[in-house]
Amino acid sequence: MKTLQTLFILSVLCASAFSQTFDKAKLDRFFDALSANNKGMGSLAISKDGNVVYSRAVGISYIGDKGYVSADTKTKYRIGSITKMFTATLIFQLVEEGKLKLDDTLDKFFPEIPNAKKITVAQMLNHHSGIHNITDDAANYFSYYRQLQTHEQMLAIIAKTTPDFEPGAKAEYSNSNYILLGYIVEKLTKKSYKNALNEKITAKINLSDTYYGGKINGATGESSSFDFIQGNWKMLGETDMSVPGGAGAIVSTPTDLTKFITALFGGKLVSPASLNQMKMITDGYGSGILQFPYDEKKLFGHNGGIDGFNSMLVYLPEEKLSVAYISNGTVYPINDILLAAFAVYYNKPFTVPTFKALELSAGELEKFTGVYATSALPIKITISVKDKTLYGQATGQGSFPLEATDKNKFKFDTAGIVIEFDTEKSTMTLNQGGQTFVFTKEK
Repeated sequence: MKTLQTLFILSVLCASAFSQTFDKAKLDRFFDALSANNKGMGSLAISKDGNVVYSRAVGISYIGDKGYVSADTKTKYRIGSITKMFTATLIFQLVEEGKLKLDDTLDKFFPEIPNAKKITVAQMLNHHSGIHNITDDAANYFSYYRQLQTHEQMLAIIAKTTPDFEPGAKAEYSNSNYILLGYIVEKLTKKSYKNALNEKITAKINLSDTYYGGKINGATGESSSFDFIQGNWKMLGETDMSVPGGAGAIVSTPTDLTKFITALFGGKLVSPASLNQMKMITDGYGSGILQFPYDEKKLFGHNGGIDGFNSMLVYLPEEKLSVAYISNGTVYPINDILLAAFAVYYNKPFTVPTFKALELSAGELEKFTGVYATSALPIKITISVKDKTLYGQATGQGSFPLEATDKNKFKFDTAGIVIEFDTEKSTMTLNQGGQTFVFTKEK
């Protein structure tokens, strides 16, 4: 399970009033371009005042007996850590019912977890518990994440970890918090998470396409996730949903997600006091809710990632505006897709990209190959050529394709990487996330 956090930056946009006449055809053209150029697959929904004003899906849903099956706006996707918003909602409902207190300590439920006597439910909700994030231990996590795990097995895995810090000392994102919170929901409701979710949220607000996931079933409209490898979409393996539980096991659609967050902020699931507690940001985290900048306004929501799925759900309270996007195949950055959606929605200047890649010969690419290093980072990057495509590979990581934008400039949209070569100086300049590093080719 990926642990994407606050990557959604909208401060470059101006907050103008919504126009019912936004150019939906332009947004369609944008998604057509993404699809035609294999730049992304997924589904978007925009909701205003509780009504969906735009929805679109592109790409493949799954691979059936007769080949690729196209996605549509009813296709259901794994939403990853957006699940945490649902789990937090269930916890606050239990608080309102008098079955739980935010200052209850974890030893009341799971005394075997290190520091359980000092960790409160509130600290787990806003990632101040210090409980180690099990998905950070990649080698160990990848040894079991596709296999059915009992609660006892998952508790044992979490219990074996060493706390990252003393409870309340600081904040650090941890899926382990929400796995445990999901188990607390089950203990207090005396129901499975699946049934508690249905009874207390999805049935209450009519989310017909939202539920606790299991093995992906394409025949029922569930999507698999994909990676774009050497010119083709390759289906990826799937996490067994017994592993992420309340941290990331829900399946949904963008339309249902906009209904959920609109209902949450509309007082249909928790009280205003509980919602205010959920929205209270401390050290970057609310209780199941994150905050994102939008000009001088604040968007609330969460993002998620699991297997090859990436998702984002945001809500602008003063405009009762919700936007949800779920991708099951990511090349063009999700952040840029959402920026495009907001630009078109607010009738801001936006040009649909053409995605025309520059084609270079194998000989032209060969001059960039080699091993590059920098004193600023403890990694080396190997540049190689395969099938007339330039590839980069950092130490200990998988290779990634580089798309030419100029004769000496390349990009990898998925990670927001731009690389520029200077063959005369034998250097390679890498730009990512606003940071620049100059690598020198080893002789």
